This record gives sequence, C-alpha cells and structure tokens, in this order.
Amino acid sequence: MKDESNPDQLFKAAQKAYKKKEYLRAAQAYHAAADIYSDTGNTLAAAEMLNNASVAYLQSGDPEQALAAAAGTEETFAAVNDIKRQAVSFGNQAAALEALGKLEDSASLYERSADLLKQCGEHELRVSVMQSLSGVQLRLGRQLEALASMQAGLENIPNPTVKQRLLKKILRAPLDYFGRSS
Repeated sequence: MKDESNPDQLFKAAQKAYKKKEYLRAAQAYHAAADIYSDTGNTLAAAEMLNNASVAYLQSGDPEQALAAAAGTEETFAAVNDIKRQAVSFGNQAAALEALGKLEDSASLYERSADLLKQCGEHELRVSVMQSLSGVQLRLGRQLEALASMQAGLENIPNPTVKQRLLKKILRAPLDYFGRSS
C-alpha cells in the first residue's frame, strides 16, 4: 500500500485487492482506512469502510471478523437517517451470522434489513436480502415462510425481468394452495 496514512489511498488499494480476490488484504486495508477516518472524526466514512471490510472478511472465510467489523455501524447510519446504508449494515451482519450458523439471529437481521430497504424504495437490493432470508428460513425448516419471503421480495419491483416474473408466478401456486397469497 502506497501511503498507509491516507484513507483514500487505502480505500483504492482495498478495492484493487478485492477485485483480485485478495479478500483478507482488502479487508485489512478497508479496516485501516476506517481507523484513520474514525481518528479524524469522519464517522460516516469509517462506518462505510467497516462495512466494506465486513464483506471482504466474509469472503476471506472469517465470519467472526466480518461480524465484528460491521457491528454497530447501523447506529452511525441511523443517526444521520441514512436508511439504505443502515439496511446494508444489518444485511452484512446477517450474512456473517448466517456463516457462523446463528440462523435465528441472521433471519432477524435480514428481516430488519429488508424492512428498511422497502421503506427507502431499494427494491432490487431488497430482492437479494429476501433471497438470503428465504435461504435461512429453509435451513430453519420454515418452508412456507421461505416461499412467502421470496414472493415478498419480488412484489414491489417496478420493472421485473422475465426471470423475476416467472419466479413470481411459480411462487404464487403453493401460496395460493395454502391460502396465503398476497
């Protein structure tokens, strides 16, 4: 890394490492940038870097570090009413908890993330979170909840793709059978 006291340079180095799939190196650079941003009072940039570090740590196979990196960042974003980044923080924490096998906690945070994404109109991102939630619900043995979550994730997409429209149609059949269609 060129200048280890410059958070912008660290961020660029982290992005480069991430693109090369050098996830641990990327996570460390993001984390170093977060520390500098935090020391200079830029808490929003620090929280963003910690969320980036969380994703990179998870990709490197270290869900404990991923969870530790993102923990608490949702509060920073909530303090400035940045609902989208608050939701992303919850989603990152949920993914780390899922990797740790803490499925109930993971499902709870995925739900919080999805609710916030719906609130701020981030429908495409919400689909991804709802798919993750659905997967966790399946692992918990909650098949109907998993179907409902997947369908709910697709419901507000303004311009669904052909694949999304087909998936909505397929998902509607079992839910109609059980009388739970929306």
